[in-house]
Amino acid sequence: MKLTVFGATGATGKHVVEQACAAGHQVTAVVRDPSKLGRTDLTVVEADTLDPGAIEPAVAGADGVISALGTRNGRGPTTICAEGTASILRAMTAAGTRRLVVVSASGLATDGDDPLTKVLVKPIVQRALRHPFADMTRMEELIRASSVDWTIIRPPRLTEGPRDDYRTAVDDGVRRGFVISRANLAHAILRALPAEDTFGKILTVAR
Repeated sequence: MKLTVFGATGATGKHVVEQACAAGHQVTAVVRDPSKLGRTDLTVVEADTLDPGAIEPAVAGADGVISALGTRNGRGPTTICAEGTASILRAMTAAGTRRLVVVSASGLATDGDDPLTKVLVKPIVQRALRHPFADMTRMEELIRASSVDWTIIRPPRLTEGPRDDYRTAVDDGVRRGFVISRANLAHAILRALPAEDTFGKILTVAR
């Protein structure tokens, strides 16, 4: 597939790029600083994700677009996911590109959670991460209102563990799914891309 990746220099995006290239996909990475990528086996586009006109050529002709955008501001106020996704959607619409897979967070919802997680754990996490979660909530609203073939993937806490087994749930939570490695998340993203039964769905993934 021809894939365009946003957030390619981030902790998750690097795993997506690595696995996509290893699988033989044609990868275009949209970045602000190409020096942070450190790879030569892909196409690098230096552009501001928040500028739809600048990124439209990067998404034109793509079989799939992946957004692994995220804040580097910790728990502080941020709008990068919502604003970046709005820009990506505008660029995709202008270019006629249909397929989008976006990384969100399982902490946004309590569907499928056990009572302890639902009543105690998630409320604490939601308060602590209220700013990035508000940004992701807005991002998801924009995606669901769009006309593209989207899939939202919600992971729990991310680790640097190995690529191994993990669980998935469609439009539901993964019971007692507290962590997942970024390598597994990247694998789930790439597996979902060609799967038409994930169009318009929210996938929760966890170890």
